[in-house]
Amino acid sequence: MSHYFDARPGRESRQRTIRVSLRGTQVEVLTDRNVFSADRLDLGTAVLLRTVADPPSTGTLVDLGCGWGPIALAMALAAPKARVLALDVNERALHLTAANAKRLGLGNVETWNPQDLLAAEPDLAISELWSNPPIRVGKSVLHELLGAWLPRLEEGASARLVVQKNLGADSLHRWLETELGMPTRRSASSKGFRVLTVQNVAPPADEVPAP
Repeated sequence: MSHYFDARPGRESRQRTIRVSLRGTQVEVLTDRNVFSADRLDLGTAVLLRTVADPPSTGTLVDLGCGWGPIALAMALAAPKARVLALDVNERALHLTAANAKRLGLGNVETWNPQDLLAAEPDLAISELWSNPPIRVGKSVLHELLGAWLPRLEEGASARLVVQKNLGADSLHRWLETELGMPTRRSASSKGFRVLTVQNVAPPADEVPAP
């Protein structure tokens, strides 16, 4: 059985066009089988996009787990001068996101496999990250994924994560603070979903190693 988090979906491609609203902008996009929420804008992503403020107008913005691209497209629409990186392991998802960015005339969207991007840009710094993370990959894989990307936030920068309450939003909140050591707050709650804002802050002066 193929899953949306597989690198190469096993089922034959069957593209379709759907119409969705991305933060008030109506767009037509391509979707396909074996990508996350192929038939609609999923509720969690809708909650995220409805409750977050605009991302920084410049810098590097990241959509971690892009699927067919709703978050990356919304970021690019809101910040046309920023570099928007859409990341996913699913090759079909990356193809769809690239195609949808082209359909909408968004030349600031790049699609990447996460490991390929880390290999190409090991010192990548992120100005803001938005994600509906792939909870169903399992807790250990999810923690590894977030542990690899959230510390790449620039000092003072934030990540916005939307997680269903019944799928562990509150335990993830605790892990982000106690294990990853990143201040986290619940910035919104709607329709059974939490939006967690995670911030990268500098350690106190007495914890900074002497030069």
